[in-house]
Amino acid sequence: MNQAKADSDTKPRMKINPPVFFGAAGLIVLFVVFTIIWPERTGAIFGSVQNWIVHSAGWFYVLAVATFLIFVVFLAISDFGRIKLGPDHSEPDYSYGSWFAMLFSAGMGIGLMFFGVAEPVMHYMKPPVGDPETVQAAREAMKITFFHWGVHAWGIYAVVAISLAYFAYRHNLPLTIRSAFYPLIGDRINGPVGHAVDIFAILGTMFGVATSLGFGAMQVNAGITYLIGAPNNVYVQILLIAVITGIATISVVLGLDGGIRRLSQLNMFLAAGLLIFVLIVGPTVYLLQTLTQNIGAYASDLVNKTFNLYAYQPSGWIGGWTLFYWGWWIAWAPFVGMFIARVSRGRTIREFVTGVLLLPAGFTFMWMTFFGNTALHMIMVQGATDLGNAVAADTTMALFNFFEHLPFSAILSFLATILIVTFFVTSSDSGSLVIDMLASGGEDDPPVWQRIFWATSEGLVAVALLLAGGLGALQTAAIASALPFTIIMLLMCWGLVRALRVDVAKRISRRSAVLMPQTAGKPVSWQRRLQNVLRHPVESEVIDFINTTVRPALEDVAEEFRLKKMDVEVKPGEDGRMWLEVLHGEEHNFYYGVRPRTYTPPAFAMRDTQKRRGEALKFYRAEVYLSEGGQDYDLMGWSKEQIITDVIDHYEKHMHFLHLMR
Repeated sequence: MNQAKADSDTKPRMKINPPVFFGAAGLIVLFVVFTIIWPERTGAIFGSVQNWIVHSAGWFYVLAVATFLIFVVFLAISDFGRIKLGPDHSEPDYSYGSWFAMLFSAGMGIGLMFFGVAEPVMHYMKPPVGDPETVQAAREAMKITFFHWGVHAWGIYAVVAISLAYFAYRHNLPLTIRSAFYPLIGDRINGPVGHAVDIFAILGTMFGVATSLGFGAMQVNAGITYLIGAPNNVYVQILLIAVITGIATISVVLGLDGGIRRLSQLNMFLAAGLLIFVLIVGPTVYLLQTLTQNIGAYASDLVNKTFNLYAYQPSGWIGGWTLFYWGWWIAWAPFVGMFIARVSRGRTIREFVTGVLLLPAGFTFMWMTFFGNTALHMIMVQGATDLGNAVAADTTMALFNFFEHLPFSAILSFLATILIVTFFVTSSDSGSLVIDMLASGGEDDPPVWQRIFWATSEGLVAVALLLAGGLGALQTAAIASALPFTIIMLLMCWGLVRALRVDVAKRISRRSAVLMPQTAGKPVSWQRRLQNVLRHPVESEVIDFINTTVRPALEDVAEEFRLKKMDVEVKPGEDGRMWLEVLHGEEHNFYYGVRPRTYTPPAFAMRDTQKRRGEALKFYRAEVYLSEGGQDYDLMGWSKEQIITDVIDHYEKHMHFLHLMR
């Protein structure tokens, strides 16, 4: 007990990166104060901002999101996919079941509850193009819903998550957004640029999570209204935010394994139970048919929808839907990306991308089909036109109006309300944990008061957005806060590719590098090998080596070939090269050459040569060339016998090639 007390006494009371913590906290406090004092003025500003983004920057969002999805798919199918998010020997920290549960709960739990029924019905009642309340409108409604909730969202999350996990767990950089910029700006990530990046990430996360909390509060209020007739207004929603934020704070204090993981698993259990119940009591065969057809329609129309801005049918529809979703997902990307990175250590990039893109999207497609198509079936086949009208009148009541047409509606509504609350809590505590890590410079276990501070801040921002305009303010906050972070994410892609190319090159060099062979006789000392590695010879040294060592080695090999009655030549070149060619008549000839090739020394070798430029900085290597081209290894320092061994090795491989070609 005394030791525990001593540990608690020595534990720092504050773990923050001051510029990031106070910069982000100050901006958030200013926003909350301004919004609460002048809610109407803030609402007008939000409206102007959203109009400008929709009309002037919508194309940028659409193009950026398409780029993110293409980028992560490229990473998975390329050689980069084999790289682990951690050391080569690392293993995943969580099982597939726990990993998937945390991915799903952190990613879009509240959104599915809010939009699972509402979005398909709203697109059916008021499609972006075409006639409403038709079979074609129903098909298009499900295609649009799948598009908004499909792989694009998870592609956005994956960009941030891969970058963070790669640099944190493979290169031991802090688990913060700024670390992804290390390949671009080096140690300057610890200066003002890095501080600004993390502040933007905190603001985006704050508004993204607050948007979800706002939706959650509105729908919990609707559930309570449906169950016990409580008032449905902004004041009740503010009270709900306060209560549920308090619960989320308790979960935050318990930490990732104690609180978030267990709540995530509870969420998955309740959500799966609700999903199976709707499948069983709903039109089961019809739902399985539409699930198959919806997935096919989504896949076949993916490219068209990805780049569709409705430019030929200008309206405000895309701003309230597609751009809102893209902004929401991007605003959530620092939060969800860092959370996914935190639970994905030890997985390969290919495994990570496959799991993150397909597993949550597959569950989401089932959810949207079973809830959305059941609602459409009720309206189109069973004549429940009141459901469509009720959804159009109040989207927060959509789920509970839907349950009225199913057995045990009161029990379902109660369970759904509990599920919304638990999704609310996991979003809040996950977001608080991530923001705290950003504000503390990547600390895994900051003091409890910091997590409480950020959890409370999320609740205050959600309250401010509700006061500033409710649903419209939530949408605008998501879209606007995502704009600067979209640019940051594009730069993250660039930095990640640069780092991964180095990683792949290192792996290839370890696998394919040709080392100095050990021949019969006295072995080469390690001191001599090290000297050869560190030398940077000038051109005259390399040419002299080629003439005094390489040429005699090639002449000896040529003489042996001539004794075997074979046609062989050894010739010099104008640039100092020397080559041997064995003629094989109508078959492929064997070619082995050595030539001087120029390079610039690495930075660590240029400490005392800063004032020397141009030719003085160059060094040369005696590189091997075959008929296929340069082999990228150096013979400088090799003995005559070692060079002969290398020639014979390549000739043996050439003969094996000729054997396979016959």
